[in-house]
Amino acid sequence: MGDKSGQPGTHTYKSLAEDGVFGFVEPPKRPMGSLLMHSMAMFGREFCYAVEAAYVTPVLLSVGLPKSLYSVVWLLSPVLGFLLQPVVGSASDHCRARWGRRRPYILTLGIMMLLGMALYLNGDIIISALIADPRRKLIWAISITMIGVVLFDFAADFIDGPIKAYLFDVCTYQDKERGLHYHALFTGLGGALGYVLGAIDWAHLELGRVLGTEFQVMFFFSSLVLALCFIIHLCSIPEVPLKDIPTQQAPCDLAVSSNRTYQYGSIEKVKNGCVNPELVLQGGKPKNPAEQIPRTMTMKSLLRALISMPPHYRCLFISHLIGWTAFLSNMLFFTDFMGRIVYHGDPYGAHNSTEFLIYQRGVEVGCWGLCINAVFSSLYSYFQKALVPHIGLKGLYFTGYLLFGLGTGFIGLFPNVHSTLAMCTLFGVMSSTLYTVPFNLIAVYHREEEQRQQARGGDLDSSGRGQGLDCASLTCMVQLAQILVGGGLGFLVNMAGSVVVVVITASVLALIGSCFVALFVRHMD
Repeated sequence: MGDKSGQPGTHTYKSLAEDGVFGFVEPPKRPMGSLLMHSMAMFGREFCYAVEAAYVTPVLLSVGLPKSLYSVVWLLSPVLGFLLQPVVGSASDHCRARWGRRRPYILTLGIMMLLGMALYLNGDIIISALIADPRRKLIWAISITMIGVVLFDFAADFIDGPIKAYLFDVCTYQDKERGLHYHALFTGLGGALGYVLGAIDWAHLELGRVLGTEFQVMFFFSSLVLALCFIIHLCSIPEVPLKDIPTQQAPCDLAVSSNRTYQYGSIEKVKNGCVNPELVLQGGKPKNPAEQIPRTMTMKSLLRALISMPPHYRCLFISHLIGWTAFLSNMLFFTDFMGRIVYHGDPYGAHNSTEFLIYQRGVEVGCWGLCINAVFSSLYSYFQKALVPHIGLKGLYFTGYLLFGLGTGFIGLFPNVHSTLAMCTLFGVMSSTLYTVPFNLIAVYHREEEQRQQARGGDLDSSGRGQGLDCASLTCMVQLAQILVGGGLGFLVNMAGSVVVVVITASVLALIGSCFVALFVRHMD
């Protein structure tokens, strides 16, 4: 690591000053085993995400959280993320730990995820063992559980950035593409396994009787999977410490190459618009001085980008916001919808009552539906490659929104176990669409801009905007959607008196989104 002798067979990492402004370095080709080990972090993260999606609403309701507050839990984490994301990314860029820049943050955020799960899955039991007064016990159980949910969401949302940046730092371009493919594969597998385990009736199995409740069973599996996956991930590929390179010589990387297509989360915002400030893994010398301007991703630069970007970018951002708002409205409350509406259970009933047991059964079946969604999302990602030549990216975008809107509308109007599970395949279509198509369009828009500027003989990226900034802004629409869902759905449920309004809202938003895509999103061949 960091040997600058330049001898054959060694890893040579040059200072950026050693080749004019930029130093060129080609990392060694990574074996498939190392990339698979690196992808295990995505498996563990998505597994825990699946457990949260399946159990967090039932957990909050079972500890006695008022109906008017249970959606507010989803509001706190995205607000923190929207405000603090640039801070964490910048700190990761400048970390000088001997272990590397990314892995210390990945380890810290992984521990935060584990602590958050421990609090929201075991908070009720912990407080019951410490506090006897019923009123104080209720207040503390709700508070600890909410803290656990917010802590887990905060860490799980942030950890994707350092994981992707870690991959970009240590891999060649070809290995990055392979690594992102493995990330997508393990993401689907982790989610599917998490939903499957959540769908098992642990109360009637020996492990459930030993550990106490299904919440403790899921914590056991989640903590075990998360710990193993992150240990494997952190030992996968060594990093070069930042202290080996003078920071005053570390310019920001160029805009993302126009021919790259990224999966959701694998965007240049993971490093706040600056890729490899100490090493340029795939670059050369900058084509113009504008490309040497540092692009720190802050709230100010984000707002400036949103205001000044071309109209077709803004339309894409709005459609992405509508799509994620619809998708989250349905997915975050799907198991609760299954338990209360489809199975007619009662989450507020006594834990040994028939109504509560029926509700739990509905939650378990809802987990199977979410598992179907995860599996079909992975499958549809492969089908997209065959569909693009026939209907184009805009056609894929429109189809995903339309099918999701029709499917959620159907289960909202006609709640039935079998039809609802069948419609979960359409949830997978929407999931795959949101994870891939908008970022493909960003890459195509940038390629068109570069070709047009080159034809005019102008400077590339002279506006200071890059693909990393645009992708980061696009990703912030997901957090804004979480804020809208957390702040608005509780009010809608109270007004309607039923969680059916959640599914109907998702359907209406998706159908509006499909119309918006058809009318305003720019078509590209």
